Amino acid sequence: MACTTTDQAGAVHDSTLPTTGTTAGILQRPYLWVTIGACALVFLAAFESLAVTTIMPVVSRELDGAGLYALAFAGPLATGVIGMVTAGNWSDRRGPALPLYAAVGLFVLGLIIAGTAVSMPMLVSGRLVQGLGGGALTVALYVVVARVYPAALHPGIFAAFSAAWVVPSLVGPFAAGLVAQVLSWHWVFLGVVVLVVPALVMIVPVLRGIDRPAEQGTPPPWAVGRIAWAALAALAVLGLNLSADVTIAGLSAAPALLAAAAVVIALVAVRPLVPRGTLLARRGLPSVILTRGLAGSAFFGAEVYLPYLLIDRYAFAPTFAGLALTAGAVAWAGAAAVQGRLGPRLPHRTAVRTGAALVLLAIVLTLATSALHWSAVVAIAAWIFAGGGMGLLYPRLSVMTLALSTKADEGFNSSAMSIADSLGGALALAATGIVFAAFTTTAESFAGVFALTAVLAVAAVAVAPRVAR
Repeated sequence: MACTTTDQAGAVHDSTLPTTGTTAGILQRPYLWVTIGACALVFLAAFESLAVTTIMPVVSRELDGAGLYALAFAGPLATGVIGMVTAGNWSDRRGPALPLYAAVGLFVLGLIIAGTAVSMPMLVSGRLVQGLGGGALTVALYVVVARVYPAALHPGIFAAFSAAWVVPSLVGPFAAGLVAQVLSWHWVFLGVVVLVVPALVMIVPVLRGIDRPAEQGTPPPWAVGRIAWAALAALAVLGLNLSADVTIAGLSAAPALLAAAAVVIALVAVRPLVPRGTLLARRGLPSVILTRGLAGSAFFGAEVYLPYLLIDRYAFAPTFAGLALTAGAVAWAGAAAVQGRLGPRLPHRTAVRTGAALVLLAIVLTLATSALHWSAVVAIAAWIFAGGGMGLLYPRLSVMTLALSTKADEGFNSSAMSIADSLGGALALAATGIVFAAFTTTAESFAGVFALTAVLAVAAVAVAPRVAR
């Protein structure tokens, strides 16, 4: 939920506007419409991400797509990494306008493909396109903020972006379940298309004057190497998702070997995209990035299957299954507010260690619920602890990333944090998809998924003390 960015040179400002740091400033002319439009785009991207988690069990059942269930979530995260790297480089070269138009176009195209899907492969294809656009959209919007708003208003606009993430967390799962029940799951995708275009139109007037490089002179070259590594990492994640379906005559271990190779390739590809020593859990910034990736992987890898568990095993309606995610989101927002008020009275290391421990506790309780057939109330209550843990550790990891960065590497490190989120989550979801399909009964499948995410949470707990130098 936390949003971070770096200052860009060459910002375009209106000298007639106030330069106070108040949130009200972002709602004054000529910032009013760009603020509403940008927040609307963030809101819709967040809503879509959370809404799909609620309806995917229904979609999977209707389209007979259990084998591609995890790919529908992991795929967009993987392609989002390509979108992030490409949009960032493109924005540095030409300004954010063209990347933003392209990002919104890809996002809408993906929604249309997914919303009109008649098969699970078609839906997954739409999700891949949607993820590519969504990743680029986030980066392009951050550059728009840096170019349009004076630095004094940055806290206000990013507070608004955070709120645009929190609100869908509260209403998105329930609303998506209601739409799926009353109309059809197709409208969870297609309904967003109708709203995205007006949101972009609000931003168009300010884009006309900022589509140029941030620095005068020769624009930076295309970062072909980083884009290629991001693409390789995304392809490895997609290959990991599909490895279980690959058969080679005379080699029964082929799926396992291909899965292992895909993981190795993804880890090799991510190395140039994150600080040196990240995969070795080196103390300081590398462990901050790694903890972010591990904790996010554990949380989101389990969260995707929680509504599935409630619908499949406990006969919950999609609307009420989504409320479990809402409870976690409320806890996330509450814990984030508490840690913010405590400030330095709550040391970073303590907040991160406590948050990681809460995520582990929640996943273990969910695992016990699925394996021992406990009441669904236990899993729902556990997810409140999970959300609280993420609310404690995610903001602090964001703050530590900037605190441990210099002006020369703030952009790279902020990008690395987003990549750790997306790629870590994509790998976790790919792995959980393989585990879920490996068992013969759904009871074993759910237990296997939550066991795997518990292992990731244990790793996060182990690395968390190393975030401090």
